[in-house]
Amino acid sequence: MTKVKNVYGEDKEEIKLPEVFNTEFRPDLIKKSVIAAQNNRKQPYGSDERAGKRTTAESWGAGQGAAMVPRVKDGRRAALVPQTVGGRRAHPPKSQKDQEKAINKKERRKALKSAIGATKDLDLIEKRGHEFEEAPIIVENEFQALNKTSEVKDFLESVGAYRDIKRSKKGRKRKKRGGYRTPKSILVIYGEDEGIERGARNLPGVDIVEATELSTELLAPGAEPGRLTVWTVSALDKVEEVYE
Repeated sequence: MTKVKNVYGEDKEEIKLPEVFNTEFRPDLIKKSVIAAQNNRKQPYGSDERAGKRTTAESWGAGQGAAMVPRVKDGRRAALVPQTVGGRRAHPPKSQKDQEKAINKKERRKALKSAIGATKDLDLIEKRGHEFEEAPIIVENEFQALNKTSEVKDFLESVGAYRDIKRSKKGRKRKKRGGYRTPKSILVIYGEDEGIERGARNLPGVDIVEATELSTELLAPGAEPGRLTVWTVSALDKVEEVYE
């Protein structure tokens, strides 16, 4: 039995978690599913067919007392071939390459169920760097109507989970090419959006998703399962319907 909190962080009742939370832990399938999802989003990319070839370089031919690599006209500098400065690449990426990675439906479903089950494993949660002593966090459906960041913050503080937001904010780093990288924090899973999307979207590292839109990437960022999650009661009901 797991305790259900009200929006003030107080114990309200106890419920039994859906059977999906008892799914066998399969980190291999979780990793496979996450990598497949990431690869399938990749855009085709390749080099310009003329890259490194825009030159007047021609080989002098044999018998000139020099290597027969192409050389620019009116000079001795080698060009065009891969071993020269500014020359073409030996094996450039090609846009025709298939970037997709296959994973069958049963494996994907098993991976998602396993990632859901991992959200109650405190050892995995601690391994990911989250700071909390009880998991998962179950809250009444009134939580879905909180449309102010301050209200969501007050709830997280009352259950002792807001320090994970602070950890995420503290770990925020600037990227070399602009923007910031913020470590993943809490995942909020709801059954019906009555304002919670707006209320939680500005909290550092927090993701908000409807129960029917769950993915292994959200539950196990970086293919590391055990993300700290906040479930509403209606979200658990929907998960139970889908994975009964």
